[in-house]
Amino acid sequence: MAVNDTMAALKRLLIGRPLKSAELGEQKLNKKKALAILSSDALSSVAYGPEQILLVLITVGASAFWYSIPIGIGVLILLSALILSYRQIIFAYPHGGGAYVVSKQNLGIYPGLVAGGSLLVDYILTVAVSVSAGTDAITSAFPVLHEHTVAIAVTFVILITLLNLRGVTESASILAYPVYLFALAMFILIAVGLYHIATGQVSPNLHTPVGTPVAGISLFLLLKAFASGSSALTGVEAISNAIPNFKDPAPKNAAKTLMAMGILLALLFSGIVFLAYYLGISPNGQETVVSQIAKETFGRNFMYFIIQGTTALILILAANTGYSAFPLLAVNLAKDRFIPRMFTVRGDRLGYSNGIIILGLLSIVLIIAFHGQTEHLIPLYAVGVFIPFTLSQTGMIVKWVREKPAGWVTKLIINAIGALISFTVSLMFFVTKFPQIWPVLIFLPLIVYLFHRIKKHYEAVGEQLRLSTCEPAVPIEGNVVILPVSGITHVVEHSLNYAQSLSADQIIAVYIPFEKEEEIRFEEKWKKWRPDVRLVTLPSPYRSIIHPLSKFIDTVHRKASESHYQVTVVIPQFIPKRSWQNLLHNQTSLMIRTYLLYRKDVIVTTVPYHLKK
Repeated sequence: MAVNDTMAALKRLLIGRPLKSAELGEQKLNKKKALAILSSDALSSVAYGPEQILLVLITVGASAFWYSIPIGIGVLILLSALILSYRQIIFAYPHGGGAYVVSKQNLGIYPGLVAGGSLLVDYILTVAVSVSAGTDAITSAFPVLHEHTVAIAVTFVILITLLNLRGVTESASILAYPVYLFALAMFILIAVGLYHIATGQVSPNLHTPVGTPVAGISLFLLLKAFASGSSALTGVEAISNAIPNFKDPAPKNAAKTLMAMGILLALLFSGIVFLAYYLGISPNGQETVVSQIAKETFGRNFMYFIIQGTTALILILAANTGYSAFPLLAVNLAKDRFIPRMFTVRGDRLGYSNGIIILGLLSIVLIIAFHGQTEHLIPLYAVGVFIPFTLSQTGMIVKWVREKPAGWVTKLIINAIGALISFTVSLMFFVTKFPQIWPVLIFLPLIVYLFHRIKKHYEAVGEQLRLSTCEPAVPIEGNVVILPVSGITHVVEHSLNYAQSLSADQIIAVYIPFEKEEEIRFEEKWKKWRPDVRLVTLPSPYRSIIHPLSKFIDTVHRKASESHYQVTVVIPQFIPKRSWQNLLHNQTSLMIRTYLLYRKDVIVTTVPYHLKK
């Protein structure tokens, strides 16, 4: 009890007091808080999206950096198409589910499962990429911490997981400030940078003029850079998945939040791309592009560290988008019985705790497996979201063509543009980054197969449990109780009294001796103690308990079943006062119980005897 009380106190300290189901309405988000926690992933990507464009262009040379301007414009066009498309999805599917629900209802089960599986993996990658990128920002400012990257990232995941277990409202209240502080810091950085350029404080010789011919440039390279820069759009779909988290009217509030996110993302992305180009920033492994822009704009002073600090915070807290969307997507999949039902259960703080915990654990595994290297995770991360982008937009096209509501042609055109660009970006990822994203071709079919197997299991269980389909229960005419004993003790006496209270037709005590002398001694003691109860001894020269006991139970069961008698095995077990004391005792009763649970038509009952000291 002391251990349980301690664990309960620790749990309450970490995640707070349990909330009543009636308090669920209080856990809904207003637009300001929702914008903070559901847009943090998309907004944070401005810290690495522009850098991904430059990493591709630098393979030709710094003179190719001017191409980042038209590529950036292309990314903004895709952003506009996605925002308008997902706005339509919000009103068409106000109960959430996003790409999974849209694809399942319009394209079929398997496209829906591909979208759902992709998004589940993508949200795990969201956490891993965001925290890894945030850790990169910290180590850029403090290079001495480079060797502790993985430990820092794992620590942040644990802290964010605990924060989300405290509930949606509480986590949003805490996380809103860093997100808005980051947006303010970025706007200050962009404004000051543009002011320096406008007032001639920046040399025009730092960059190659737009339109300058560059040797070695190709359409393939530009498309590769565009696909890499599109990684800045990951997280756009999160709001459509999390509509149930909004206060009423949820669809309207979600749509307004989506538009606000799109505007913020467009402004920040444009500003960072332009400043990186004009200042001639070149990406390197030791310092991020945003860090270099801040250093060129402010110098390595207080404002520089404010920029780095808020960037690190937003990158780390962008993981919260995954924590907000993953559990809700998991609920939709679990309701359709494609993943375990445990994901539909609300925890003490009314959040879907199982989804939150699983997300945190899998993210930690990814961070450790990739050694916290963000650049290795981003291609997987981006392609994992563009597949659902493509499927959801295609699903909406099918919906408009089939239903033809008022204004459906305009809606169709918007979704068609979104589907075409998303499909193009997905192809570009596969063509240009295949060595990094080939695992998608393995894990997606595996995930869909796993979904299929889980669904079949639930269907089989339901069919067998349903009264209208299962075989009629065989009537029970009597009961035979088998009581394994290891000695003559209070534990055995307690269990024997319980067995007799069952009004059993026959009680058989079973003793398994390893030596002949041991067998004789015990039989004599038993005759003196309980001559009214039948004792069967099963000598075991090979010192096995399970084997002879199971053979005896099978024999009794065969004879009992002929007379429609039920076999019940009553297992005595003493419980030490303290949990750690279990380590000092053989767990024979536990082994017997575990083995017998898988025996058909045998009832297993444990009779605990609690020790007092």
